[in-house]
Amino acid sequence: MKVPFNDLSKHHMLIRAEIDSAINSIISESSFIRGSQVEMFEQDYARLTGAKYCVSCANGTDALYIAVKALGLQNGDEVIVPAHSWISTSEIVTQAGGVVVFCDTKSDDSTIDPEKIRDKVTENTVGIIPVHLFGQAADMDEIMLGADEFDLWVVEDCAQAHLATYKGQKVGTFGDAATFSFYPGKNLGAMGDAGAIISNDLDLAEHMAKFARHGGLVKGIHDIEGINSRLDTMQAAILNVKLGHIERWTAQRQTAAKRYLERLNGVSHAKLPAINPEKTHVWHLFVIEHEDRDGLATFLRESHVQTSVMYPISLPFLKAYERFKHIPSDFPNAYYSQSRILSLPIFPEIEDRQIDYVCDLIKEYSSRM
Repeated sequence: MKVPFNDLSKHHMLIRAEIDSAINSIISESSFIRGSQVEMFEQDYARLTGAKYCVSCANGTDALYIAVKALGLQNGDEVIVPAHSWISTSEIVTQAGGVVVFCDTKSDDSTIDPEKIRDKVTENTVGIIPVHLFGQAADMDEIMLGADEFDLWVVEDCAQAHLATYKGQKVGTFGDAATFSFYPGKNLGAMGDAGAIISNDLDLAEHMAKFARHGGLVKGIHDIEGINSRLDTMQAAILNVKLGHIERWTAQRQTAAKRYLERLNGVSHAKLPAINPEKTHVWHLFVIEHEDRDGLATFLRESHVQTSVMYPISLPFLKAYERFKHIPSDFPNAYYSQSRILSLPIFPEIEDRQIDYVCDLIKEYSSRM
């Protein structure tokens, strides 16, 4: 049996007629930049996330950059980010002129540890970027309490957490702004790059929209200097189709994750994902920890099961940040997990027999240790 990490071909074939119709309508209208499809997506995505405003842009990295620039990040300002994330979370701080400050993650779910944020705050700290990693929310109550205490802005990185909730409230609606990626493999994915920012602050949303569109909302009128980061109309049309399916796909992911959890319960040498009743996990990734991660990954690959590691090197230990001279004891949880985490196949269309096959292989390998 072959089990892909994510079967995008199968995913799209099931709604191919809808996708083809949407693409053909854009071609017929020759409306390739902005237009009604982009506006429709912004309105509908804001409604879906529970936010008042949505600003679309070219990709999830741009979304983060636009948000911190609009919030007034200045040269030398410090921004606290989790030690375990994709590099977009940290690199945009540097690109915007700020100084990235890493904070260790929790041992149970690899999201930023609110208790350790306080130790990272200095007179130069202006903001926090919590990441809702793997599809599970960070501890937003504690994060927001700390932000309020030190008068810091908060930008939620929701790239992996479309429709996830914390205490019944959707992620992205706690901070000043929140960013989303619609990279093809995300829970809500385009057929190319795409991104968006949501906010409940009208002035901030308008400023972000201007900054993303060369500094103005009307062609030829530029109130500020900005950048060119627009959601492609074709991708907007595709995302509009997918918005009608995202809730069903999320439920399918949750069903698949439940089966993994049941089948892998009690397996030796492995740690399963943490489940928090106060959080709705949307399972962008199903990540386990294993004492022999690399050996298990090789065994699964040889058995035609694709896996992935998100991410093999925590941010502070990347060559890009060697200037900070961090050592493992600075971020013990992130360092410990980076050599043990393994993402198993999960996608809405994954079959029970595929999950069972993966679980049987993990049990077999673990029993030999």
